[in-house]
Amino acid sequence: MRHYAILRLLLAAFFLYIAWPVIPSASSNTELIFWGGWLSFLLLVIGANLATLLQMTTPPVMEQEQYNDRIRDNY
Repeated sequence: MRHYAILRLLLAAFFLYIAWPVIPSASSNTELIFWGGWLSFLLLVIGANLATLLQMTTPPVMEQEQYNDRIRDNY
């Protein structure tokens, strides 16, 4: 699961790299609201993936069952 989080972080960084030159040229209120929402969503995505990498969240139920099966198989 860690490699998926790393791939999502790389994809988010790529999107920020593509969008960064366009963000300062926003002139109308609609554009500013759009880019503000986009940047806040990007920060949400980055934060969630960092939480996954730092193991601050529990793994999904399916992965918990696989982990429990591995423990039972070792005994």
